[in-house]
Amino acid sequence: MNNLNDPPNWNILPNQREPGDEGSRWNYALLVPMLGLAAFRWIWTRECQKEIEREKKEYYKKHSSLQKDLEAKYRDIITENRRTVAHLELELEKERNRTLSYREALVSQSRKLVEERRILEQEQEKLEREKQVLLHSGAAGSLYQSCLAKEEEWQKRANILLKEFEEGLKERQDIYCSLVVPRSQRLEIEKNLLVKAATDPVAIALHMESGLKDIFKHDNYCGNLLNRNKSQNGRLMWLYLRYWELAIELQKFKRAEKAMLGKR
Repeated sequence: MNNLNDPPNWNILPNQREPGDEGSRWNYALLVPMLGLAAFRWIWTRECQKEIEREKKEYYKKHSSLQKDLEAKYRDIITENRRTVAHLELELEKERNRTLSYREALVSQSRKLVEERRILEQEQEKLEREKQVLLHSGAAGSLYQSCLAKEEEWQKRANILLKEFEEGLKERQDIYCSLVVPRSQRLEIEKNLLVKAATDPVAIALHMESGLKDIFKHDNYCGNLLNRNKSQNGRLMWLYLRYWELAIELQKFKRAEKAMLGKR
């Protein structure tokens, strides 16, 4: 808009151009790409925002699904752990009851052996008195001495056999108490001892097979971890060995008596 108060040269006439004045054309030429760039930026920003929103939704969806999966797995693990703990508690209770049963059986068997040992000692004393009477009765005494001498040879063989069983039981118990020796070696020793007890006449006369089975089932006593003395392992086996020793002594007198009565 022209100002009438200004000189003519100060007003801008629409058609008046100076020679070489092309600035307005360049201004319009630059305005179009700038508007295009601004429009592109606006569209690009809008599309990016939409993409960000889609990614957020996808992330939240995956996060929610993952969280549900983890919670489900956590519940499964807790359930499985509780089931395992319950099973272990049940097994522990079974082992505790089994150990208590073994202990009671061992105590009962020990009392039985002590009672049988007392009876054997009484019978041995009775036979000893009878032997003294026979020794002072002339010809009968000589016959009894002869029969007794023969049975002492049997007693020696029986004691040698008993010593073999003692060594076998000590070796078996040492393997039982060992943390490194394979269980198969102990089972092999037990098998050999049972075969010998079932086939040897002396062992059969002493009923050793049933005693061995009782030892293998109930004798679980071991010395301390640093123990190297095999004689400190086992308890029930030593009661049986002492019982068999007295039984051999008693059998000697009974066999001598039986032999003497058969010759008379």
